[in-house]
Amino acid sequence: MTIASPPILLIEDTPSLQLLYRAALTKAGYAVLTAGSAAEGLELLLEATPQVILLDLVLPDRDGLDLMREMLQLHPGLHVVVMTAHGSINKAVEAMRAGAHEFLVKPFDEVRLLNVVADAYKTAAATPRDTATAPLIVLPAAGPAPAPIGSGFIGSSQAMAAIHATIVSVARSMATVFITGESGTGKELCALAVHSNSPRANGPFIALNCGAIPQDLLESEVFGHMKGSFTGAISDKPGAATAADGGTLFLDEVCEMAPALQTKLLRFLQTSTVVPVGATRPKKVNVRIVCATNRDPMEAVRRGLFREDLFYRLFVVPIHMPPLRERGDDVIEIAETALARFAQEEGKQFDGLSPEVRALFRRMPWPGNVRQVLNVIRNVAVLNEGGVLTSAMLPASLLQQAQDLLIAHRPSHPSERPSQPEPLGLDSLLGRPLAEIERLVIEATLAQHNGSVPKAARVLELSPSTLYRKIEAWAQR
Repeated sequence: MTIASPPILLIEDTPSLQLLYRAALTKAGYAVLTAGSAAEGLELLLEATPQVILLDLVLPDRDGLDLMREMLQLHPGLHVVVMTAHGSINKAVEAMRAGAHEFLVKPFDEVRLLNVVADAYKTAAATPRDTATAPLIVLPAAGPAPAPIGSGFIGSSQAMAAIHATIVSVARSMATVFITGESGTGKELCALAVHSNSPRANGPFIALNCGAIPQDLLESEVFGHMKGSFTGAISDKPGAATAADGGTLFLDEVCEMAPALQTKLLRFLQTSTVVPVGATRPKKVNVRIVCATNRDPMEAVRRGLFREDLFYRLFVVPIHMPPLRERGDDVIEIAETALARFAQEEGKQFDGLSPEVRALFRRMPWPGNVRQVLNVIRNVAVLNEGGVLTSAMLPASLLQQAQDLLIAHRPSHPSERPSQPEPLGLDSLLGRPLAEIERLVIEATLAQHNGSVPKAARVLELSPSTLYRKIEAWAQR
């Protein structure tokens, strides 16, 4: 039974430690969200409502102490427990002076971890935060809906209404759910919604990013290992499949999984048993599988990158999360809700979006999807004093992207279209930098397809979001 809500946010960049801490916390009944970097941690802070954060002070993309200060500025009611190694006690003391609730010195045992977390929740309960400043949840749903899926979601498009209905229907079953969609469309939030509306809602929700873990460690992360099974295995460790017993195992970027592990995953699906690395006896577990990818899974099967039998075993109930550019006025609802929230946090007064900005937002492709919208609105709220949000307040990079993509997609009379570029021969490419060759090939392919990014992406075997990001990067140079 879950004993704490809202969930704990765990920010730890070492996959094995992240899994170990999460397993201990979920076993104790806590709901846990995990991040492997400062950027992911900030995203989850905006998308969820954590009161307690477990924060590693050494992160790959940012100093943990600076991150803690920013989080406490955004939400002063947070209770942050910092984690540090023996050689960084001074930094832990500095964190306490900067507002941390407590610190843990690695390595620490499970009892110490649970005691500190319990104390943080007890303190948070004694001084509850104002719910009006809770972070924004951005996975949309439409119309009246059963809790918890309907509360806090933004958007009323037909596409999201259909997804909402599918989630509610499939949540009651044990069927495997396969979620597809571009980065930033809310695939993990969709998986969480399936879990939260299921009979397993009180069980653990374990998320594992198959693309972020080295292939030689992935088997141990999924199925666990026994002490002494390989160099560095100093103790038995449960894998994600065992940690999710009685709940849901979410496998993100599942198409990145190595072929050898795909075979073992197929056996796990067929038998519901796990065999940790170095073990001889299988262990029975009761786990519901939800997986996701931002690739085209059928294309991965055709190219031999993903086992066909495993694909059909997983692809029972598909849910495709549409990109924001295909959701009509949802972008306006999300932007206005975010503007009101961020304005309140900044102590300012904004009066909605101007008609010009509304029109611009509707035609923008939003390659970063909801995450990009939130970043744009946050930028506006921080750098401007208030009033109606006009195009002059928008970041220059967004305006440049809008201008370039409008030109690329503008329909024209055949006689007005620019002539097709000369075919790229090998001789014309020799001696050029690789980045320049890539840009020439992409621009030639776009011209060949009249500026259609989706068509060019299919020819180049890239996702449209990747192509949009490259175009945006070139426009900023």
